[in-house]
Amino acid sequence: MMQDFMKQHHIQIGRDALFDLLATHRLLIRRRIRRIPITTFSDHWMHKYPNLIIGYIPTAPNQLWVSDITYICLHNDFAYLSLITDAYSRKIVGFCLLETLSADGCIKALKMALSSNPQLGRLIHHSDRGSQYCCADYVGILEKQYVKISMTQTGDPLENSLAERVNGILKDELLEKQYHNFKEAQQAIAVAISTYNHHRPHSSIDMLTPVEAHLREGELKRRWKNYYSPKKQKGGYDDIV
Repeated sequence: MMQDFMKQHHIQIGRDALFDLLATHRLLIRRRIRRIPITTFSDHWMHKYPNLIIGYIPTAPNQLWVSDITYICLHNDFAYLSLITDAYSRKIVGFCLLETLSADGCIKALKMALSSNPQLGRLIHHSDRGSQYCCADYVGILEKQYVKISMTQTGDPLENSLAERVNGILKDELLEKQYHNFKEAQQAIAVAISTYNHHRPHSSIDMLTPVEAHLREGELKRRWKNYYSPKKQKGGYDDIV
């Protein structure tokens, strides 16, 4: 996004040098440190589904959706944001903010995703093993739409890393650390998700925005450098995004 500006002003600088420059002037995003509520309760009696996405790489939108719940800080309280993201395009296709951790938020996010993507084809829905995703109401909606259900097998974040990554982008780049009340947070989240979907390019999808990528098919070029040595694959597709 900065290439035209840099070319116009005859600036030549690499990514790492740019980040060093920003760090020198304290312009990088600061990591927040505060108490964290637990959003996943997987020690329950309901049926848990196997992980179906080990080694799976989607080649078009609406082949794989990943879901997760994250917390939003309010004044002396928390709210809970349910998200559904398309793994191919990185587009957030469904979301809902609630004041409780009930399954209602996940169900509303799922209904939004389904209504905005009527042509699903062979879709896999991947999530953690939380009670919200295992409950009869949620599973029933997926089964009615002939959506295959996939779940993590452990508590390792790598098994749902794309969903975790999207949470981090929203909270670190597009949302405030805290909101005064639920209504303020609700309005800010709607704006942040619209900005994320329509204006934020991703190096993992050929520097397209999620909305642009959601209209494509086929392999999308990844434009990042891997500075780490390859590690043994743990959770399949999520490990390589």
